[in-house]
Amino acid sequence: MKKYSNAREKRKLRQRFKISQVSKGKYRLVVHRTNNNMYAQILDKDSLNTIVAASTLSKDIKGSIKNGGNKEAAVLVGKLVATKAKEKNIEEVVFDRSGFLYHGRVKALADSARENGLRF
Repeated sequence: MKKYSNAREKRKLRQRFKISQVSKGKYRLVVHRTNNNMYAQILDKDSLNTIVAASTLSKDIKGSIKNGGNKEAAVLVGKLVATKAKEKNIEEVVFDRSGFLYHGRVKALADSARENGLRF
């Protein structure tokens, strides 16, 4: 039996298993957060190649924000990833929060992506 170093890793593995069972043939929106930045990327259905990526370190966002680790920055990342996905004709994704709780910055990013045209 594998011993988990923290609760987030356990949630992450449990969530990835559920996503793999439900989301056959759909793109996956993966979110990662650190204390200072937010990252979001859309992965290919089968090969797990990155199709679209956005973060608070992107040129489009970095100049307009003071701090990359707050809700306002997460909203901008969600908007950017949704607009880039529209350009690639991606409308429906599965939301993978990587074991992070659906609260605060992760929720703000998801709501912003939904408002800008992504369905999940």
